[in-house]
Amino acid sequence: MMAENTEGAVPPSDPVPVPPAVAAEEARAADSLTGKQKAAILMLAIGQERSSAILKALQEDEVRDISIAMSSLGVVKAETVEAVCHEFSRSSNVSDGLVGGLETTEEYLRRALPAEEVEKIMEDIRGPSGRNVWTKMGNMPETALANYLRGEQPQTVAVILSYIAPSHVARVLTLFPEDFATDIIVRMLHMTPVSRDVLESLETTLRRELISAFGRSTKRDSYAFVAEVYNNFDRKTEASLTERLGERNVDDMEKVNKLKFTFDDIKRLTPDDMMTVVAAINRDGEAKSKMPLALKGANPNIRKLFFDCMSKRSSGILADEISGLGSVRMRDAETAQMSLITFIKDLANDGEIDLSPSSGDDEIIE
Repeated sequence: MMAENTEGAVPPSDPVPVPPAVAAEEARAADSLTGKQKAAILMLAIGQERSSAILKALQEDEVRDISIAMSSLGVVKAETVEAVCHEFSRSSNVSDGLVGGLETTEEYLRRALPAEEVEKIMEDIRGPSGRNVWTKMGNMPETALANYLRGEQPQTVAVILSYIAPSHVARVLTLFPEDFATDIIVRMLHMTPVSRDVLESLETTLRRELISAFGRSTKRDSYAFVAEVYNNFDRKTEASLTERLGERNVDDMEKVNKLKFTFDDIKRLTPDDMMTVVAAINRDGEAKSKMPLALKGANPNIRKLFFDCMSKRSSGILADEISGLGSVRMRDAETAQMSLITFIKDLANDGEIDLSPSSGDDEIIE
Protein backbone atom coordinates (compact mmCIF):
# COMPACT_ATOMS: atom_id res chain seq x y z
CA MET A 1 0.00 0.00 0.00
CA MET A 2 1.29 3.44 -0.90
CA ALA A 3 2.37 5.63 2.01
CA GLU A 4 0.60 8.97 2.54
CA ASN A 5 2.46 12.13 1.51
CA THR A 6 4.12 13.78 4.48
CA GLU A 7 4.25 17.53 4.83
CA GLY A 8 6.82 19.08 2.55
CA ALA A 9 7.11 16.00 0.35
CA VAL A 10 7.42 16.70 -3.34
CA PRO A 11 4.61 15.04 -5.31
CA PRO A 12 5.67 12.96 -8.30
CA SER A 13 5.94 14.99 -11.46
CA ASP A 14 4.56 14.08 -14.87
CA PRO A 15 7.00 12.32 -17.21
CA VAL A 16 9.17 14.69 -19.19
CA PRO A 17 8.13 14.47 -22.85
CA VAL A 18 10.76 13.05 -25.17
CA PRO A 19 11.52 15.30 -28.17
CA PRO A 20 10.48 13.65 -31.46
CA ALA A 21 14.02 13.71 -32.88
CA VAL A 22 15.40 12.04 -29.74
CA ALA A 23 12.60 9.47 -29.70
CA ALA A 24 13.28 8.59 -33.33
CA GLU A 25 17.00 8.16 -32.66
CA GLU A 26 16.27 5.96 -29.64
CA ALA A 27 13.85 3.85 -31.65
CA ARG A 28 16.47 3.27 -34.34
CA ALA A 29 19.02 2.25 -31.70
CA ALA A 30 16.66 -0.35 -30.25
CA ASP A 31 15.13 -1.57 -33.53
CA SER A 32 17.93 -4.03 -34.25
CA LEU A 33 17.55 -5.75 -30.87
CA THR A 34 15.39 -8.80 -30.21
CA GLY A 35 12.98 -8.91 -27.30
CA LYS A 36 15.33 -11.23 -25.42
CA GLN A 37 18.23 -8.82 -25.89
CA LYS A 38 16.14 -5.90 -24.65
CA ALA A 39 15.13 -7.91 -21.58
CA ALA A 40 18.80 -8.75 -20.94
CA ILE A 41 19.79 -5.07 -21.23
CA LEU A 42 17.06 -4.08 -18.76
CA MET A 43 18.29 -6.71 -16.32
CA LEU A 44 21.83 -5.34 -16.52
CA ALA A 45 20.58 -1.77 -16.20
CA ILE A 46 18.61 -2.32 -12.99
CA GLY A 47 21.44 -4.20 -11.24
CA GLN A 48 22.00 -7.65 -9.80
CA GLU A 49 19.80 -7.37 -6.72
CA ARG A 50 16.64 -6.33 -8.58
CA SER A 51 17.39 -8.65 -11.49
CA SER A 52 17.71 -11.66 -9.21
CA ALA A 53 14.24 -11.02 -7.79
CA ILE A 54 12.78 -10.89 -11.30
CA LEU A 55 14.62 -14.00 -12.49
CA LYS A 56 13.21 -15.99 -9.57
CA ALA A 57 9.71 -15.24 -10.83
CA LEU A 58 10.39 -16.42 -14.40
CA GLN A 59 10.08 -19.88 -15.92
CA GLU A 60 13.27 -21.88 -16.48
CA ASP A 61 13.16 -21.48 -20.28
CA GLU A 62 12.69 -17.69 -19.91
CA VAL A 63 15.69 -17.46 -17.59
CA ARG A 64 17.75 -19.51 -20.03
CA ASP A 65 16.77 -17.33 -23.01
CA ILE A 66 17.60 -14.10 -21.18
CA SER A 67 20.88 -15.57 -19.89
CA ILE A 68 21.94 -16.58 -23.40
CA ALA A 69 21.10 -13.13 -24.73
CA MET A 70 22.93 -11.44 -21.86
CA SER A 71 26.08 -13.51 -22.31
CA SER A 72 26.33 -12.54 -25.98
CA LEU A 73 25.59 -8.81 -25.67
CA GLY A 74 29.18 -7.60 -25.43
CA VAL A 75 29.58 -3.84 -25.02
CA VAL A 76 26.26 -1.99 -25.19
CA LYS A 77 26.42 1.72 -25.94
CA ALA A 78 24.90 4.13 -23.42
CA GLU A 79 22.41 5.47 -25.96
CA THR A 80 21.20 1.95 -26.69
CA VAL A 81 20.67 1.26 -22.98
CA GLU A 82 18.81 4.56 -22.67
CA ALA A 83 16.67 3.74 -25.71
CA VAL A 84 15.66 0.36 -24.30
CA CYS A 85 14.86 1.86 -20.90
CA HIS A 86 12.83 4.67 -22.50
CA GLU A 87 10.94 2.14 -24.60
CA PHE A 88 10.11 0.12 -21.53
CA SER A 89 9.17 3.22 -19.56
CA ARG A 90 6.87 4.52 -22.28
CA SER A 91 5.19 1.15 -22.79
CA SER A 92 4.47 0.72 -19.07
CA ASN A 93 3.82 4.35 -18.11
CA VAL A 94 0.48 4.63 -16.32
CA SER A 95 -0.60 7.08 -13.62
CA ASP A 96 -2.36 4.71 -11.25
CA GLY A 97 -0.28 1.56 -11.55
CA LEU A 98 -1.37 -1.76 -12.99
CA VAL A 99 -3.77 -4.41 -11.71
CA GLY A 100 -3.46 -7.97 -12.92
CA GLY A 101 -6.10 -10.61 -12.37
CA LEU A 102 -7.95 -13.47 -14.03
CA GLU A 103 -10.52 -11.24 -15.72
CA THR A 104 -7.91 -8.77 -17.01
CA THR A 105 -5.73 -11.61 -18.28
CA GLU A 106 -8.63 -13.26 -20.09
CA GLU A 107 -9.63 -9.96 -21.72
CA TYR A 108 -6.10 -9.44 -23.03
CA LEU A 109 -5.90 -13.00 -24.34
CA ARG A 110 -9.25 -12.78 -26.14
CA ARG A 111 -7.99 -9.79 -28.11
CA ALA A 112 -5.00 -11.75 -29.40
CA LEU A 113 -5.85 -15.47 -29.54
CA PRO A 114 -8.59 -17.80 -30.78
CA ALA A 115 -11.23 -18.69 -28.20
CA GLU A 116 -10.06 -22.32 -27.92
CA GLU A 117 -6.49 -21.28 -27.08
CA VAL A 118 -7.75 -18.77 -24.53
CA GLU A 119 -9.83 -21.45 -22.82
CA LYS A 120 -6.82 -23.78 -22.65
CA ILE A 121 -4.55 -21.12 -21.15
CA MET A 122 -7.14 -19.96 -18.63
CA GLU A 123 -7.78 -23.58 -17.65
CA ASP A 124 -4.04 -23.89 -17.00
CA ILE A 125 -4.14 -20.85 -14.74
CA ARG A 126 -7.34 -21.57 -12.83
CA GLY A 127 -6.65 -25.07 -11.70
CA PRO A 128 -7.38 -27.57 -10.51
CA SER A 129 -4.02 -27.29 -8.78
CA GLY A 130 -2.14 -24.71 -10.80
CA ARG A 131 0.67 -25.34 -13.29
CA ASN A 132 3.50 -25.84 -10.82
CA VAL A 133 3.37 -29.63 -10.71
CA TRP A 134 3.66 -30.21 -14.46
CA THR A 135 6.42 -27.62 -14.69
CA LYS A 136 8.37 -29.26 -11.88
CA MET A 137 7.75 -32.71 -13.31
CA GLY A 138 9.03 -31.52 -16.68
CA ASN A 139 12.19 -30.32 -14.96
CA MET A 140 12.89 -33.67 -13.29
CA PRO A 141 15.96 -35.55 -14.56
CA GLU A 142 14.79 -37.90 -17.28
CA THR A 143 16.31 -40.93 -15.53
CA ALA A 144 14.36 -40.24 -12.33
CA LEU A 145 11.13 -39.67 -14.24
CA ALA A 146 11.62 -42.78 -16.39
CA ASN A 147 12.31 -44.91 -13.31
CA TYR A 148 9.15 -43.59 -11.64
CA LEU A 149 6.99 -44.31 -14.69
CA ARG A 150 8.54 -47.64 -15.63
CA GLY A 151 6.12 -49.71 -13.55
CA GLU A 152 2.97 -47.88 -14.67
CA GLN A 153 0.52 -48.96 -17.35
CA PRO A 154 1.30 -47.54 -20.82
CA GLN A 155 -1.97 -45.59 -20.86
CA THR A 156 -1.13 -43.88 -17.57
CA VAL A 157 2.39 -43.05 -18.77
CA ALA A 158 0.96 -41.66 -22.01
CA VAL A 159 -1.40 -39.35 -20.11
CA ILE A 160 1.40 -38.06 -17.88
CA LEU A 161 3.92 -37.53 -20.67
CA SER A 162 1.37 -35.76 -22.87
CA TYR A 163 1.47 -32.81 -20.42
CA ILE A 164 5.26 -32.41 -20.57
CA ALA A 165 7.49 -30.66 -23.13
CA PRO A 166 8.20 -32.86 -26.20
CA SER A 167 11.97 -32.49 -25.81
CA HIS A 168 11.78 -33.94 -22.29
CA VAL A 169 9.38 -36.69 -23.39
CA ALA A 170 11.85 -37.71 -26.09
CA ARG A 171 14.64 -38.14 -23.56
CA VAL A 172 12.41 -40.16 -21.22
CA LEU A 173 11.18 -42.49 -23.97
CA THR A 174 14.75 -43.37 -24.99
CA LEU A 175 15.21 -44.89 -21.52
CA PHE A 176 12.31 -47.33 -21.97
CA PRO A 177 12.42 -50.65 -23.87
CA GLU A 178 11.44 -49.92 -27.48
CA ASP A 179 8.24 -52.00 -27.35
CA PHE A 180 7.10 -50.13 -24.23
CA ALA A 181 8.02 -46.77 -25.77
CA THR A 182 6.15 -47.60 -28.98
CA ASP A 183 3.10 -48.68 -26.99
CA ILE A 184 3.13 -45.31 -25.18
CA ILE A 185 3.43 -43.40 -28.47
CA VAL A 186 0.47 -45.27 -29.98
CA ARG A 187 -1.63 -44.45 -26.91
CA MET A 188 -0.62 -40.79 -27.08
CA LEU A 189 -1.81 -40.65 -30.68
CA HIS A 190 -5.23 -42.09 -29.88
CA MET A 191 -5.78 -40.53 -26.46
CA THR A 192 -9.29 -39.29 -25.71
CA PRO A 193 -9.81 -36.12 -23.64
CA VAL A 194 -9.10 -36.73 -19.96
CA SER A 195 -12.01 -35.90 -17.67
CA ARG A 196 -11.45 -33.45 -14.86
CA ASP A 197 -12.20 -36.13 -12.23
CA VAL A 198 -9.60 -38.48 -13.66
CA LEU A 199 -7.07 -35.67 -14.00
CA GLU A 200 -7.63 -34.54 -10.41
CA SER A 201 -7.21 -38.11 -9.16
CA LEU A 202 -3.99 -38.48 -11.16
CA GLU A 203 -2.67 -35.18 -9.85
CA THR A 204 -3.46 -36.15 -6.26
CA THR A 205 -1.53 -39.40 -6.66
CA LEU A 206 1.43 -37.73 -8.33
CA ARG A 207 1.50 -34.94 -5.78
CA ARG A 208 1.54 -37.44 -2.93
CA GLU A 209 4.09 -39.84 -4.42
CA LEU A 210 6.32 -37.67 -6.54
CA ILE A 211 6.75 -33.95 -5.96
CA SER A 212 4.20 -31.34 -4.87
CA ALA A 213 1.42 -29.24 -6.35
CA PHE A 214 0.60 -29.34 -10.10
CA GLY A 215 -2.04 -29.82 -12.78
CA ARG A 216 -3.54 -28.87 -16.12
CA SER A 217 -5.51 -30.38 -19.02
CA THR A 218 -4.72 -30.16 -22.70
CA LYS A 219 -6.46 -30.03 -26.06
CA ARG A 220 -3.37 -30.05 -28.25
CA ASP A 221 -3.24 -32.19 -31.35
CA SER A 222 -1.82 -35.60 -30.47
CA TYR A 223 -0.10 -36.13 -33.84
CA ALA A 224 1.56 -32.71 -33.70
CA PHE A 225 2.74 -33.42 -30.15
CA VAL A 226 4.21 -36.83 -31.04
CA ALA A 227 5.85 -35.29 -34.14
CA GLU A 228 7.59 -32.79 -31.83
CA VAL A 229 8.68 -35.68 -29.61
CA TYR A 230 10.19 -37.43 -32.65
CA ASN A 231 11.92 -34.19 -33.65
CA ASN A 232 13.77 -34.31 -30.34
CA PHE A 233 15.00 -37.90 -30.65
CA ASP A 234 18.56 -38.57 -31.74
CA ARG A 235 18.76 -40.03 -35.24
CA LYS A 236 19.16 -43.65 -34.17
CA THR A 237 16.17 -43.58 -31.81
CA GLU A 238 14.05 -41.64 -34.30
CA ALA A 239 14.71 -44.19 -37.05
CA SER A 240 14.13 -47.18 -34.79
CA LEU A 241 10.87 -45.93 -33.25
CA THR A 242 9.58 -44.73 -36.62
CA GLU A 243 10.06 -48.27 -37.94
CA ARG A 244 8.34 -49.81 -34.93
CA LEU A 245 5.43 -47.37 -35.12
CA GLY A 246 5.05 -48.28 -38.79
CA GLU A 247 4.85 -51.95 -37.81
CA ARG A 248 2.05 -51.12 -35.37
CA ASN A 249 0.11 -48.67 -37.53
CA VAL A 250 1.23 -47.43 -40.97
CA ASP A 251 -1.39 -44.66 -41.00
CA ASP A 252 -0.14 -43.30 -37.67
CA MET A 253 3.44 -43.35 -38.90
CA GLU A 254 2.57 -41.48 -42.10
CA LYS A 255 0.62 -38.80 -40.23
CA VAL A 256 3.46 -38.25 -37.77
CA ASN A 257 6.04 -38.15 -40.58
CA LYS A 258 4.08 -35.41 -42.36
CA LEU A 259 4.23 -33.24 -39.25
CA LYS A 260 7.88 -33.83 -38.42
CA PHE A 261 10.52 -31.35 -39.48
CA THR A 262 14.08 -32.54 -38.97
CA PHE A 263 17.34 -31.03 -40.16
CA ASP A 264 17.29 -33.24 -43.26
CA ASP A 265 13.83 -31.83 -44.06
CA ILE A 266 15.45 -28.48 -44.84
CA LYS A 267 15.64 -29.79 -48.41
CA ARG A 268 11.86 -29.29 -48.56
CA LEU A 269 12.28 -25.51 -48.43
CA THR A 270 11.96 -23.54 -51.64
CA PRO A 271 15.06 -21.60 -52.80
CA ASP A 272 13.44 -18.31 -51.76
CA ASP A 273 12.59 -19.66 -48.29
CA MET A 274 16.11 -21.04 -47.95
CA MET A 275 17.53 -17.59 -48.74
CA THR A 276 15.23 -16.13 -46.06
CA VAL A 277 16.41 -18.71 -43.53
CA VAL A 278 20.13 -18.11 -44.14
CA ALA A 279 19.69 -14.32 -44.07
CA ALA A 280 17.76 -14.54 -40.78
CA ILE A 281 20.40 -16.83 -39.22
CA ASN A 282 23.16 -14.42 -40.21
CA ARG A 283 21.29 -11.58 -38.49
CA ASP A 284 20.88 -13.54 -35.25
CA GLY A 285 24.11 -13.93 -33.30
CA GLU A 286 23.03 -17.00 -31.36
CA ALA A 287 21.71 -18.87 -34.40
CA LYS A 288 24.77 -17.92 -36.47
CA SER A 289 27.08 -19.31 -33.81
CA LYS A 290 25.28 -22.70 -34.01
CA MET A 291 25.56 -23.01 -37.80
CA PRO A 292 29.14 -24.41 -38.11
CA LEU A 293 28.53 -27.18 -35.56
CA ALA A 294 25.09 -27.96 -37.00
CA LEU A 295 26.46 -28.25 -40.54
CA LYS A 296 29.43 -30.31 -39.30
CA GLY A 297 26.97 -33.12 -38.62
CA ALA A 298 24.81 -32.53 -41.72
CA ASN A 299 24.95 -34.49 -44.95
CA PRO A 300 26.75 -32.77 -47.86
CA ASN A 301 23.51 -31.98 -49.73
CA ILE A 302 22.07 -30.04 -46.79
CA ARG A 303 25.37 -28.25 -46.28
CA LYS A 304 25.36 -27.26 -49.96
CA LEU A 305 21.90 -25.70 -49.58
CA PHE A 306 23.34 -23.29 -47.03
CA PHE A 307 26.46 -22.54 -49.06
CA ASP A 308 24.40 -21.82 -52.19
CA CYS A 309 22.59 -19.03 -50.32
CA MET A 310 25.85 -17.26 -49.44
CA SER A 311 28.46 -15.27 -51.27
CA LYS A 312 31.62 -17.13 -52.25
CA ARG A 313 33.54 -15.32 -49.51
CA SER A 314 30.95 -16.05 -46.78
CA SER A 315 30.61 -19.71 -47.73
CA GLY A 316 34.42 -20.02 -47.70
CA ILE A 317 34.60 -18.57 -44.20
CA LEU A 318 31.85 -20.93 -43.02
CA ALA A 319 33.60 -23.91 -44.60
CA ASP A 320 36.80 -22.96 -42.76
CA GLU A 321 34.88 -22.69 -39.48
CA ILE A 322 33.38 -26.14 -40.00
CA SER A 323 36.78 -27.62 -40.82
CA GLY A 324 38.35 -25.89 -37.83
CA LEU A 325 36.00 -27.65 -35.43
CA GLY A 326 37.88 -30.92 -35.88
CA SER A 327 36.20 -33.99 -34.43
CA VAL A 328 32.92 -33.32 -32.61
CA ARG A 329 30.39 -35.51 -30.83
CA MET A 330 27.32 -36.34 -32.92
CA ARG A 331 25.14 -35.44 -29.94
CA ASP A 332 26.60 -31.91 -29.87
CA ALA A 333 26.02 -31.51 -33.61
CA GLU A 334 22.43 -32.72 -33.30
CA THR A 335 21.82 -30.31 -30.42
CA ALA A 336 23.04 -27.45 -32.62
CA GLN A 337 20.79 -28.68 -35.43
CA MET A 338 17.78 -28.70 -33.09
CA SER A 339 18.54 -25.09 -32.17
CA LEU A 340 18.47 -24.11 -35.84
CA ILE A 341 15.30 -26.12 -36.45
CA THR A 342 13.62 -24.24 -33.60
CA PHE A 343 14.81 -20.98 -35.17
CA ILE A 344 13.45 -22.03 -38.57
CA LYS A 345 10.10 -23.03 -37.06
CA ASP A 346 9.87 -19.58 -35.45
CA LEU A 347 10.30 -18.04 -38.91
CA ALA A 348 7.49 -20.27 -40.17
CA ASN A 349 5.24 -19.31 -37.26
CA ASP A 350 5.85 -15.66 -38.12
CA GLY A 351 4.76 -16.34 -41.70
CA GLU A 352 8.18 -15.64 -43.22
CA ILE A 353 8.63 -19.13 -44.71
CA ASP A 354 6.51 -22.21 -45.43
CA LEU A 355 7.29 -25.59 -43.88
CA SER A 356 4.27 -27.38 -45.32
CA PRO A 357 5.09 -30.97 -46.30
CA SER A 358 3.62 -30.39 -49.77
CA SER A 359 6.65 -28.31 -50.64
CA GLY A 360 8.66 -31.53 -50.60
CA ASP A 361 6.83 -32.66 -53.74
CA ASP A 362 8.91 -30.19 -55.73
CA GLU A 363 12.27 -31.37 -54.46
CA ILE A 364 14.90 -31.07 -57.20
CA ILE A 365 17.18 -34.02 -57.96
CA GLU A 366 20.49 -33.26 -59.66
